[in-house]
Amino acid sequence: QVQLVESGGGFVQPGGSLRLYCTASGSILSINTMGWYRQAPGKQRELVARLTSGGSTNYGDSAKGRFVISRDTAKNTVYLQMNSLKPEDTAVYYCNADLVATTLPRDLEVWGQGTLVTVSS
Repeated sequence: QVQLVESGGGFVQPGGSLRLYCTASGSILSINTMGWYRQAPGKQRELVARLTSGGSTNYGDSAKGRFVISRDTAKNTVYLQMNSLKPEDTAVYYCNADLVATTLPRDLEVWGQGTLVTVSS
């Protein structure tokens, strides 16, 4: 069994910064991709940023130039540094991992429980 545990969400004023954390634990053989998605009220879930095992990154349009995704491979942890936050960044942020487990089923896509980010004055 594999779990993703997120932390770091909270309340911040416009222009502020937050750092999100996500750690994968359990029966993990390897992680192909880890990343962040978000879902605002009444909207579809969208990609924020994603990082592959090879180090390639993909950012959603809303995150480009403001957010940075990074990782600590040894800790199976991915970080999302969010700067210059705007009210429209308010959403539940979900960690996602595409990985290979040591037990069946081998190929898994796992989601965290979500962490709320609120940007407001």
